[in-house]
Amino acid sequence: LVRLIPIWITSVVSTIPYAQFMTLFTKQGVTVDRQILPGLEIPPASLLSFIGVSILVSVPIYEHVFLPVARIITKKPFGITMLQRIGVGMVLSSFNMVLAALVEAKRLEIAKEHGLLDKPDVTVPMSIWWFVPQYLLLGMIDVFSLVGTQEFFYDQVPTELRSIGLALSLSAMGLASFLSGLLITVIEWATGRDGGESWFNTNLNRAHVDYFYCMLAAFTAFAFFAFLFISKLYVYRRVDQV
Repeated sequence: LVRLIPIWITSVVSTIPYAQFMTLFTKQGVTVDRQILPGLEIPPASLLSFIGVSILVSVPIYEHVFLPVARIITKKPFGITMLQRIGVGMVLSSFNMVLAALVEAKRLEIAKEHGLLDKPDVTVPMSIWWFVPQYLLLGMIDVFSLVGTQEFFYDQVPTELRSIGLALSLSAMGLASFLSGLLITVIEWATGRDGGESWFNTNLNRAHVDYFYCMLAAFTAFAFFAFLFISKLYVYRRVDQV
């Protein structure tokens, strides 16, 4: 189990961005135009359904397109190893945070152009569909990183400790959510003290959630490079899994 700890630590760090879709993504969605048809608005939380849609589309593409191509390139029956699958998910996670930062920067720009910085109750004239790509990427991250992590820990622990392997993957997600909350608390204190504007101002038009997303992108990128180094040193428990 000790040899799995470094992989587990990098998994925790790279999963922190995943915690944002239930909180900040939804909060941003409240501020924009949610009308999809005349007189019909969708709740911002409904965008979570795109994660499921993305998974349903990504799984067959992964199985019938990505893996066959990977087998041709790598000359390996598995196409890619479990660690490589996790690594792809980490890259997607970092990219998703960059995308989220760009979308939020665009939202702030539109709010400023329309003089809405101090009018948090007024809808920002920006379609909620701008946020859909973030949710689609979350589904792809599920297919690569989260499923890959569960598969890896379940497979690499001793057979009699399989339940612990599953617990390791789930605990990584749980701890990532906790660290996300802790990070937000610390940043809010650091940026909001002495009368400064907090990155998490209750008025999102005066907040800087985009900065936070950039920070998470950097954290995930750092975790990915650490993961690459650790992966090169890692020896699979069974040779046929390499």
